[in-house]
Amino acid sequence: MKLRRNLLVLAPAALACAMATAQPAPVYPNKPIKIVVPFAPGGTTDVLARLLAHRMTAAWGQPVIVENKPGVGGTIGASMVAKSPPDGYTLLLGTVHHTIAQAVYKTLPYSFERDFAPVGVIAMVPNVVVVNTAVSAKTIGDFISLARSQPGKLNYGTAGAGTAHHLIGEMFKKRAAVDFVHVPYKGSGPAVTDLLGGQVQVMFDTVASALPHVKAGKTRALAVTTARRSSALPDVPTLSETVLPGFDVGTWFGIVAPRGTPTPVVQKIYGEIDRMAKAPDIRRQLLELGAEPIGSTPSQMSAQIKAELSAYEVLARQVHVVIE
Repeated sequence: MKLRRNLLVLAPAALACAMATAQPAPVYPNKPIKIVVPFAPGGTTDVLARLLAHRMTAAWGQPVIVENKPGVGGTIGASMVAKSPPDGYTLLLGTVHHTIAQAVYKTLPYSFERDFAPVGVIAMVPNVVVVNTAVSAKTIGDFISLARSQPGKLNYGTAGAGTAHHLIGEMFKKRAAVDFVHVPYKGSGPAVTDLLGGQVQVMFDTVASALPHVKAGKTRALAVTTARRSSALPDVPTLSETVLPGFDVGTWFGIVAPRGTPTPVVQKIYGEIDRMAKAPDIRRQLLELGAEPIGSTPSQMSAQIKAELSAYEVLARQVHVVIE
């Protein structure tokens, strides 16, 4: 009898616990979201993050904040996101720089393949060889001749050591048999500022970042680094068609989340990326910026990252880029 009374007393508590356990999870998102940009303001990564943040805010009714965490070739911001809770409220605007960093840095506090959940690639942007207008070269052939005549005298700026800008620069040096000095910055924005000021003479910048200054006549575009010409700079030849056959490197930009982020959350974020890539007004805006809209799925992005990690390990060895 006593046992029965005890069971009757405990039953309501057990039922309450079961009901609490059965409560549905809060609908995502129910609080502000942060997109970490691992470079300084002003570059392509920053521009694309703000475009996506604006669309997500409008679609979901929750603030989506862009936070710049520049430094060490994009790895400081990546490390911060890798350690964040896997709940979809802290995201990384990842780029090809991160697959390259995995190949060139001797040690990193994270693995780009193991510690992140791919969500979707927003856009791919060709890179372009741009020079300060004080540089006498009018063509990429002229520039190579100039660099060969002044070994070690010219500087090239990048978004940081171990970024695509850096690896493309080293590839160019090796293939063109030239010698100039690498000057790393905390993002494309500050590097472009010094290119305009003449502190560096050349950059292998993304078309999206370089385009406004090329159009304004403040810098000169000599060649595009992808196999196909850029739709934003159709009159600028490629390296492949001019002086370096087979040269083909571009820069992708996309969203990754901490590994373990629930699949429904990943899919919801991807859905907004896909809609953004397909929206006529956004496509037009991206193309005008020099970016090619992509909108790839999480599985497609995962396969791309895996392939790149392998390819860039080989390439980093070939061009002897190792960062302590």
